[in-house]
Amino acid sequence: MFAHKDSSQDELEIIPTAVPRQGDGYHVADTNGDGMAAGLIGEAGKALTEDDLRRINTPRGLIQLIKSKNVDLEEVRKTLLYEQELRQLQVELVRLQRWVQSDGQRIAILVEGRDAAGKGGTIRRFTEHLNPRAMRVVALPKPTDDERGQWYFQRYIRQLPNKGEIVFFDRSWYNRAVVEPVMGFCSKKEHQRFLQQVTEFEHMLYEDGVTIIKFWFSISKEEQAKRFDARRQNPLKQWKLSPVDEKAQEMWDSYTRFKEEMFSKTHTTFSPWIIVKA
Repeated sequence: MFAHKDSSQDELEIIPTAVPRQGDGYHVADTNGDGMAAGLIGEAGKALTEDDLRRINTPRGLIQLIKSKNVDLEEVRKTLLYEQELRQLQVELVRLQRWVQSDGQRIAILVEGRDAAGKGGTIRRFTEHLNPRAMRVVALPKPTDDERGQWYFQRYIRQLPNKGEIVFFDRSWYNRAVVEPVMGFCSKKEHQRFLQQVTEFEHMLYEDGVTIIKFWFSISKEEQAKRFDARRQNPLKQWKLSPVDEKAQEMWDSYTRFKEEMFSKTHTTFSPWIIVKA
């Protein structure tokens, strides 16, 4: 846990994930390029085919398939439990969205984390079964020349949820807390001004009825390196690599320093951070 001296702030909530991990024998196949489930893969990297999946309609077929594929039963159990829990949670999300619509709520979900932490893939899982008419995903490009001359938060204000809407931010105004100072995209003065203003900005939104949910997806340096390597080797994932990604390993300690400062200054009772071990 991350301790805070400010009595107005709670401890950060850290949530472990139960998603089967790559490299642990049989796991969830990443056919979408997002680290999410699509099928079972064996230790030799052989995916179960559509015919294989049809065979498991009967207990006997399942037993024979497991024997023929040398499947790790424990990994199969983990995968099935994960898929079952995922479905239950997605049903709850649909119910939540209905309440948001009927009650006129405004929900802003900020998804932050290091490069290759699984932010985009997680948002796709979140939104998979939601009504697109009452939900948006915002992933802003780098600011234009006009936007650079505006108040930093201005372009994000235009993206805030309307009544009855959930908006997912795939990175958000917190770019200025970590990525921008690490990569030299903002000055020290701009960074410090952001830290002074962001809690006031979020408190204004809170008082106006906007619910802000802030997730930080946490991965280890070793796991990030593995995911970068997987992207380099997979033509379907190479688009995910950017010059910023290429420097992430080299700048790891700097990222950590700015991340910890962000938590210490922006984790509040009205807008807390939730850390997910991704």
